Amino acid sequence: MRTRAAVLREAPGEWSVEELELDDPKDGELLVEMVATGLCHSDDHISHGDITAGHLPVVGGHEGAGVVRKVGPNVTGFEVGDHVLTSFIPSCGRCRWCAAGMQNLCDNGALIMIGHQMDGTYRMHADDGKDVATMGLLGTFSEWQVYDQMSLVKIDKDVPLEVACLVACGVQTGFGSAATAGNVQRGDTVVIAGVGGVGMNAVQGARESGASHIIAVDPVADKQKWATDFGATDAFGSIDEAMPRVAELTNGQGADVVILTASIVSNQLIGQGLGAVRKAGTVVVTGISPEKEEGVVPGLNANNLAMMQKRIQGALYGMKSPREAMPNLLGMYRAGNLKLDELITRTYTLDQINTAYDDMREGRNIRGVIRFG
Repeated sequence: MRTRAAVLREAPGEWSVEELELDDPKDGELLVEMVATGLCHSDDHISHGDITAGHLPVVGGHEGAGVVRKVGPNVTGFEVGDHVLTSFIPSCGRCRWCAAGMQNLCDNGALIMIGHQMDGTYRMHADDGKDVATMGLLGTFSEWQVYDQMSLVKIDKDVPLEVACLVACGVQTGFGSAATAGNVQRGDTVVIAGVGGVGMNAVQGARESGASHIIAVDPVADKQKWATDFGATDAFGSIDEAMPRVAELTNGQGADVVILTASIVSNQLIGQGLGAVRKAGTVVVTGISPEKEEGVVPGLNANNLAMMQKRIQGALYGMKSPREAMPNLLGMYRAGNLKLDELITRTYTLDQINTAYDDMREGRNIRGVIRFG
């Protein structure tokens, strides 16, 4: 069948909306009609060359929601008409990590930047004869898509899919960075550097964990204001600007937790995070840096870590399993304890994808969402 999709043919480069040929689902796969997809910074990293795509051309997108329209052979647990969210970590349920309850670290995650399906072949093909890869084994920037069942999570039908799509990546990545990776406790002082689509949910995670002071750091004035709407108690343009307030709140000890969710987490920013956190505190690294960045993290040495007992904690999908996190987050939303609608600053058509990413880079959105149809 034919489908329209946003394709990246060179990096650095822009997205081009093209018609592609999409194969029928094969063993263990499903055909999904997409309803909405969030615009995450990870795909922008690929288009800018910060992250190397394993295969070009590639269809981007990994934060998607849609409706199952066809079920391939040997699919279990799904049927036509189901509402589904995409998981950018395909979880097998059998490897060491899945067996230990850490589906976000499934061994199949090694495939997400390669771009072909589990069997080593492609489901999308361009009219020039080239096979087209998919971001995260997903490619949600497409009106229709074929997914492996390991990459889908079925959800209840009462939450609008254009809202639910956000929990496929950004919401849990940020929320879990505070609640799980940072282990924020009641009364903690938390600094969150970068309050876009991920960091704003770190604010929500810190709020729901009982932090007494949540200090949002972002150079964009609108994001500072929006962060206070989501639960931040203070907002500053940089960590340096925030430090007097941190010192005032903690008797000079430093924040309990610093969470780095900026669009680019440089070594310098990690060093600033280490300088802002107290003894036995935690710096959570959620955002990523360009692959080619080299050099020692400023302020990182054995004395600083050992004698101060500080911890640097990486966080992938908020350190939670997608099949656990997504329904839980939607339950919180239903109960009025999690803001999702308010995260969507603007919706776009597929043809507006480059405008949407311009808006993201300029700080005009918390989260932009593409709506299909």
